[in-house]
Amino acid sequence: MHSVTSPEPKFSAVLTIPVIVVSLGYFVDVYDLLLFNIVRVPSLKDLGLSEEEISRIGANIYNWQQAGLLIGGFLWGILGDKLGRRSVLFGSILTYSIANIACGFTHNIEFYSMLRFIAGLGLAGELGAGITLIAEILPKELRGYGASVVASVGLAGAVAAFFAVKLTDWRTAYFIGGGMGLVLLALRVNVLESIVFNKSLENRGSKPVPWWTIFTNWSRFVRYIRCMGIGLPTYMVIGIYSTFGNEFAKALGIAEEVPAGTCVLYTYIGVVTGDFFSGILSQWLRSRKKAILLMMGMTLAGVVWLIYGGISSASTLYICYAWLGFSIGYIAMFLTTTAEQFGTNLRATVTTSVANNVRATVLLTLPLFQFLKPDLGVLQAGALVGFLCFALALISLSKMEETYGKELDYEEV
Repeated sequence: MHSVTSPEPKFSAVLTIPVIVVSLGYFVDVYDLLLFNIVRVPSLKDLGLSEEEISRIGANIYNWQQAGLLIGGFLWGILGDKLGRRSVLFGSILTYSIANIACGFTHNIEFYSMLRFIAGLGLAGELGAGITLIAEILPKELRGYGASVVASVGLAGAVAAFFAVKLTDWRTAYFIGGGMGLVLLALRVNVLESIVFNKSLENRGSKPVPWWTIFTNWSRFVRYIRCMGIGLPTYMVIGIYSTFGNEFAKALGIAEEVPAGTCVLYTYIGVVTGDFFSGILSQWLRSRKKAILLMMGMTLAGVVWLIYGGISSASTLYICYAWLGFSIGYIAMFLTTTAEQFGTNLRATVTTSVANNVRATVLLTLPLFQFLKPDLGVLQAGALVGFLCFALALISLSKMEETYGKELDYEEV
C-alpha cells in the first residue's frame, strides 16, 4: 500500500516551466497531427488530383503518417530511456517542425507522402516523452494535476488547427505549425532533465534491460497490453464516431447537413475540458482506476445516447459529440497511469509507444466498422465495434495496479 496521508499540495504548484513547456509542446503536436486530416482535400485538390484520386491517394498519405507514428513511438521511446526525456523532446519537435514547414512547399505527391511519414515519425515522440518527464519531475501527489494541464492545453491544438485552416490556406497552416514548433524549441532550452532518470542512468549496471523484453517478459507484456486496452475507447470515438459523424447523422435520419469536420471539432472541444477534469477527478478520488472507470462509464452512456437515443437534430448531435469528447478526456490520465506501471529504465519506451499504438488501433477498428456496415448498417456496426472496445477496456482496467501516489524511482529487473 502507498501512503497518501500527507496534505494535498496546491494546484498552483504544478505550473512550473517544464509543465508549461510540455503543455505547449503537446498543443503543437496535436495541431500538426490533425492538420493533414483537415487539409487533405484542399491540398490534394490544389495539387491537381481528381475526387477519386483524393480519396485513394489521401488515404495512402495518411497511412504513411500512421506508419511514422508507429515506428517513431518505439524509436523515440528507446532513445528516451537511453539518452533522456529532454533529448527526445528536442529531437521530436525539430523533426516534425521541419517536415511541416516543408509540407507547405510541396508540389509533388511522392514528396508529400515522405514528408507526412517524417512528420509522423517526429510527432510520435512528443506526448509520451512529455508525460514521462512530468510524471518524474512532479511530486507524486501532483501528477494528476500535471496531466490535466498538459492535456487541456495540448488538445486545444486541435481547435486551433481547425480555425487556422478556416482563416488561411493549407500551405500557410503548415507554416504556422512548423513555426510554432521552432519557437517552442527555443523555450525548451531551459527545461531540465528528470532527476529520477539521471539517477537511474548512474545506477544502471552492466546488464541493462533491453526494450524488447516488454514483449518477451510475461509480466511486462501483460502490463503493456492492459495500458493499451484502457485507451481503446478514446480513439474509437475519435476515429469512428466523430470522423464519420456525417454518416451517423444520415443513419439517424437528420435532415440537416452535418459536416464530419464539425463533429470532430465539437468532440475535441469536449476532450479539452474532459482531460482537465479527469486529472483533478483522479486527485479527488485518490485513485487512477476509479477516475478512468467513471470516465469510461460516461463514454459508454454517450455511445448509447448517440446510437439509441433518438437524436433528431444537428444541434443535439453536436452536444452528444461534445459529451463524448468530454468523456474520453482521460487520454493524458491513462498515459500517466502507463508511466507509473513501469520502471525508469523502460518508462519512456512504454509510455511513448503506447501513446502511438493506441492512436493506431483505429487501423483495426475502422476496417472492422467498414466491414460490418454493409450488413448491419452504420449504427449497429458502430455499436458492435464499441462493445468490443469497451469490453477489452474494462477487462484491462479491472486487472491493473492502482498507481495513485506510487513512487517512480525504481527499475525493471
